[in-house]
Order: sequence, then C-alpha cells, then structure tokens
Amino acid sequence: MSESTSEAVRGAIVADPVAWADPERIEDVLAGLRRDEPVSWVEIPGYNPFWLVTRHADVMAVERNAELFTSGERVLLQSADQDEARRKGPLKSLIDMDGAEHRTHRAVTNDWFKPNRIRSREEAVTAEARRTVDELIERGGECDFAEVIAQFPLRVVLSILGLPPEKSSWVQQMTQEVFGATDPDMRRGGDLGQSYRETMREVLTYFMGLTADRQKNPNDDLASVIANADIGEAERLSYYGLIATAGHDTTSYSITGGMAALLQNPDQLALLRRDPEALTDAVEEMLRWSSPVRGFLRTAQRDTEVGGVPIKAGQSLLLSFLSANRDEEAFEDPTRFDITRARNRHVAFGFGPHACLGAHLARLEMKVFFTELLSRIDEFELAGEPAFAQAVIVSGIKRLPVRYKERQTA
Repeated sequence: MSESTSEAVRGAIVADPVAWADPERIEDVLAGLRRDEPVSWVEIPGYNPFWLVTRHADVMAVERNAELFTSGERVLLQSADQDEARRKGPLKSLIDMDGAEHRTHRAVTNDWFKPNRIRSREEAVTAEARRTVDELIERGGECDFAEVIAQFPLRVVLSILGLPPEKSSWVQQMTQEVFGATDPDMRRGGDLGQSYRETMREVLTYFMGLTADRQKNPNDDLASVIANADIGEAERLSYYGLIATAGHDTTSYSITGGMAALLQNPDQLALLRRDPEALTDAVEEMLRWSSPVRGFLRTAQRDTEVGGVPIKAGQSLLLSFLSANRDEEAFEDPTRFDITRARNRHVAFGFGPHACLGAHLARLEMKVFFTELLSRIDEFELAGEPAFAQAVIVSGIKRLPVRYKERQTA
C-alpha cells in the first residue's frame, strides 16, 4: 500500500458514523493526517471523492475565499446517491447557497441574530436557563445531563420562531432523525433512507401549514418574517427547518461537551467557580473543545491549491472543523482543555460568509446557562462514561450521567 493510499484509508474514517462515537480514535487519526498529509485525497465506496482538509490555516484559507470555494454543488458529507438527491431535490437552504443568492436569503433573518437583538432576549433566555436548572434539581441529584439540557436551547429556538412549547418533543425528534439518523438510538426504525424521507415529509407538511398561518395572521415572531419574505417557497421551507434543527442541536452538544470537559478537568471547574468572569473565555474553549459541526464541503471553481496541494476545478474539499480546532500550529497544547486560553481562534462556527448565523445566540445561551448552573448546584461529578452520537455532520455527547447537589443557602 502506497503512502497516499494509506492516507486515503485513514481519511475515510470521517464518513464512518461509528467512528465518531469514539472521539479518542478519530482525534488520533486526524492528528496523524495533520502531521503526515494535511490535505489528503479520500475515496470511499459509495461516496463521491473529496480532499480532506485538516489544518487550521488551510480551513481558514478556504473559508475566506467563498468565491473560489463554493457551497452550492456539495456541502454535506453523505453518500453519492444522497448528493444526487440533494442536487435534484426541491429544497435549497442557506448552507447550499453562494454569492448574491446567499447574501439575499441570509438578510431575511440576519437582523434577528445580531448582537443587539440577541442581548434584548437575555432576560427570556435566562428564564429558560433557570427553568432547566430547576429541572436538574427536581431529578434528585442524578440524571442524564444531556437529556435535560437538550430542552434548553430547543425552547429558546421555539420561542424565537414562535412555535408552541408542545412542539418541542417533535422538533427534537425531527432534528435527531435529520442529523443523527445514522445513530440507531436517534432514528425511527427501518431503512435509513426511508426514515429520512418520512421525517422530511413530516417537516414539510408542518412548515407549509405554518407558512399559510403566518401569511394570514402575521405577528412579531421569526416564523412570520420567514413566511412573508420575498423568497421562493422551497427556500422558505428549508429556512424553517435549518433554524428549527441546527439552531438548537449544536448548542446542546456544546453545553454538554463543555460540562463533560469541566468534570473531567476539575481544576478548570474550580477555576471557573473562583472566577465567574472567566466564563466568557470558558465558553469559547467549550466551543473549540466540542466542535459539534464536524465539517462542511466546498467545491473549487477553478484549478488552485490548498496547503501547497494542487486542487482541480470541480473537486470538493471537506473542511474538518474538529481537526482545525485541535491543530498544534494554531493552538498551544490543543489537547488540553483550558478555559483561560488566549487568542482562541476556533472555527466551531465556521468562518466567512457561511459563519453560523446563530453564533451570538449560542454564546449567550451557554454563558447564561453556566452562570445559573454554577450559582445553584455544587459537587458535580460524572456518574458514568459519556456516550457519543454516531453521526458525521453534527454530533457530540448524547448521554452524560452526572451526580450533583443543590447549593444550600443560609
């Protein structure tokens, strides 16, 4: 086996859902690729080939040049059949758009996610954080932290969209079946493709009804903004789905991953308790550490190079955000969880025109939640091993058994 073939075999791990449930294994492989072949050609049976980009500088170089490296042709790591179905399908979301089209559609909701608008929601987000900590306390000192915390960002997103609270379980189920369908714990039974199609039918049916309602009876929620925007019906439906799903799942994984890291590094938890002002930097380290969006694909529009490697027009590149966030050249001692880390230039939210629309909201949610949690609960400890989702696009800790005590006040 040649060295290049060896790298291709190693790189194939990023398409294996089971591998993502073993973070030590996948991080070890990615570290080897950063060292030996940071831009490596990957061929996997049943998939269109791609270049796997693993270094921070190279990921940033691609993200900075959205005119050369576009998203419209291919953005998610999925099978060749799914690539074809996505290209032919009726739905097109922000993550699939480029240039003026992307700017126009992003502008529909951009004002809703600007810092000033997000800060105006801090009181409502704090109330949801307090409610979630109440639920932890009601569990009697031991629970699956991941299960409880999942409801917090979900309720925040539902309130912004204007969806009724009773839809929370349904939205959570739909999210898991879209992003975590490769995990047997997260999808409805049966064939993977059939499960996905059934999920999408449910999502489309619901949001078509929501559109009709908000066009007839608009109010001050985000659903009304989307329903009455001057965009196509397919783009409108995909907009709802993107915000309702990606708008909470990534934050849930970031909070749970951050909590696990604090429990596995008690010195950092103690430091945060002593200095609550460190929480702003701690949130950035939690985001770097968890990196719930594992990566997106871009396609070269002309012959170029990345990291000194020739890239041909039409070839795709998978940007590994997790690998970039563990890059030894970008971060000092990157495998250490350090809430005081300076110049934390992580790419957990991506970068450039496609940087996460909800980044400011996610940061607020995390900061508010940990402020509330650490002020009311003491003596946290792991009550079992964390379990990771088997998913290649958005994933993280799906179960986190913990024990804790409510703080007693005089």
